[in-house]
Amino acid sequence: MTSFIIKSHVDRPAHSWKRDSSCSFCRIINNEYPCNRVYENDKVIAFLEDIMPLRKGHTLVVPKVHYSRLSDLPPDYAAAVGKAVSKVAHALTQGLSNTALNVVCNQEYAQAVPHVHYHIIPAPSYDSSSSPSTIEISKEKEPPLTRRQMHQMEFQGREELDDQDAVSLVKLIRARL
Repeated sequence: MTSFIIKSHVDRPAHSWKRDSSCSFCRIINNEYPCNRVYENDKVIAFLEDIMPLRKGHTLVVPKVHYSRLSDLPPDYAAAVGKAVSKVAHALTQGLSNTALNVVCNQEYAQAVPHVHYHIIPAPSYDSSSSPSTIEISKEKEPPLTRRQMHQMEFQGREELDDQDAVSLVKLIRARL
């Protein structure tokens, strides 16, 4: 699924991720940037990805301390993040009636924001009967989409999350926490 993302990082120069208390996630935690919070406790915040989410319900789970690397995260925060990932994942599967998820955490490589975070991404639910057909060759059903075709379709269909959709999703997820 993420091969197109990984390929964009193949020749990327190595970065020295440093602690930066002004990172975008720290600013969200400090209420300097708005977000659509779905879960929060004293150690963790979870919010909807609103800038080009991969799919409806794409949620980020972030510790409230700034560490760039998961391998450096203190055990008590790692445990809190793990519990939050599980709790939010459960709420997402219930709220969206889709038990298939991708849960991803990058460290340096392919990490867009140098602050530990997990992506919880509901899996696509495309079915070949709903795929657009440009040429009708026969009245027979089209073959099912390949995974590659599904991934390409969802990547091309990405758009920012609008405020009304975000409010609805937050309510849906919170109701199941």
